Amino acid sequence: MAGPGPGGTPKPPVQVSVIVPVHNSECWLDECLKSVWEQDFEGTLELSIFNDASKDGSAEIIEKWKMKLEEVGIPVIIGSNDSSEPRGVGFAKNQAVIQSSGAYLCFLDSDDVMMPQRVRLQHQVAIQHPNSIVGCQVRREPLDSTERYTRWINNLTQEQLLTQVFTSHGPTVIMPTWFCSREWFFHVGKFDEGGKGVPEDLLFFYEHIQKGGEVFRVNRCLLLYRYHPQAATHSVLEGTIWNHRVRFLEDRVLSSWTSFTIWNAGKQGKKLYRSLSPANRKKVIAFCDVDEKKITKGFYTYEESEERPKPKVPVCHFRDAAPPFIICVKLDLTGGVFEANLDMLNLKEGMDYYHFN
Repeated sequence: MAGPGPGGTPKPPVQVSVIVPVHNSECWLDECLKSVWEQDFEGTLELSIFNDASKDGSAEIIEKWKMKLEEVGIPVIIGSNDSSEPRGVGFAKNQAVIQSSGAYLCFLDSDDVMMPQRVRLQHQVAIQHPNSIVGCQVRREPLDSTERYTRWINNLTQEQLLTQVFTSHGPTVIMPTWFCSREWFFHVGKFDEGGKGVPEDLLFFYEHIQKGGEVFRVNRCLLLYRYHPQAATHSVLEGTIWNHRVRFLEDRVLSSWTSFTIWNAGKQGKKLYRSLSPANRKKVIAFCDVDEKKITKGFYTYEESEERPKPKVPVCHFRDAAPPFIICVKLDLTGGVFEANLDMLNLKEGMDYYHFN
């Protein structure tokens, strides 16, 4: 139930809570919170912000914007970790969600900026798809940073939002663009609070998919997405993400395949092969490639242990290989040559192949 408003009238229930975790964000926070103030959403909106042991001027900026936002009818809930050590972004996001009350959650990182239409447009989609994470297209700043990644974020088809969840890029809709219902968020089960080095967004996204969640994207640029060395994402080790990706691939795809081919007889393909469980390694019937040197060698030999015989996996040209494929070739790096080779086989993504690049 909504509490009483001025004069004892019931306050309308909050439709959308904007969720902002903060840690030492003073150089970006003004622009971030101004973008909440500029939303053109006509429903009820609140800002829920959790300050995780910031030692800079973040708290003062938050208080300043609390006054400005509440003047225009946007309540601001502030939580804080007042200890000397931050608890991490997963903890801060969970706390901001717990203290909020909106039926829908709009996640926003403290170093990013929303376009005025963001809440309105994502809310419209989320109402239609209650068990979904809704993202949007982004503009990267600086503009020339992570160009391949930004193209990937913005150009995935609706089908690829689910089929390309195994790539090294991470969630197919990036965390600072997430919009979902409160009910669904708690059904998935909150963010991992392991702290620094835990890919809490990736783990939540995988759990979301495991529980049958859908993924949508509003095909409008609704977020300025900053790239800078202090971003929390840089604290996660590549090996940690790799291991989570392999386990998710095994669980979601390889568990139902009796055999498959790894497309790439080079470093990445062999790394995937070595990372698989023994049962899934036995399902690899071949590697395929375009490199004649690798093909001429004929086999990849893997020494599993000294006691066991070394498995010899054939290496062939991609035109001679049998699907289904796990593709370990990076997209958008060969001037279209790889993509043309894949197209000529007339295969269906999500059935005949998945990208793991």
